Amino acid sequence: MTPLVALSLSIGVLGGVFTYLYLNLGLAVWAGFIAWACFFHCGGDTNALRQTIVGNIFGAVMAWIAAFLVLGPLAGLGTVGAAIGVGVTVFLMCLAAHLKPLSVIPASVYGYASTFAYLLLTAQAMALAELQAIDFKRNAMLFVVVSMVGGALFGFLSAKLGGALTKKA
Repeated sequence: MTPLVALSLSIGVLGGVFTYLYLNLGLAVWAGFIAWACFFHCGGDTNALRQTIVGNIFGAVMAWIAAFLVLGPLAGLGTVGAAIGVGVTVFLMCLAAHLKPLSVIPASVYGYASTFAYLLLTAQAMALAELQAIDFKRNAMLFVVVSMVGGALFGFLSAKLGGALTKKA
């Protein structure tokens, strides 16, 4: 089997399993698939898994900090406060690329964007009480991190299975 066919079959089968599991667990299928794609964007190997997980988590944390700033100290500034909170956190997130574990800026951006997607599109998610909740289904950062780590792991599994199917041919 050619590598492309093997990987396509692997992603198709595991994508179905992944979706079934995520829907039953109440996780964000979309965030998981973003992390899965990020894994391949980073190279599709063990190092890519590490870069994806670390970057996605860092981006989610930075988005959480931005949301906390916007709802807390910057709340009285309206959209200007939101712009400041986002501007400062994305500046720091990109600057952190000087550190090797955080050197893949797109991986961090995927985590940041996924967290804000959840915050802005989920009723009541953008509230201080929700940001501080320990419940991973209420806290956007925790919810997105769990969803994305799982997606990265499925990306890794699909690469391994695709490789195994190619070798058998």
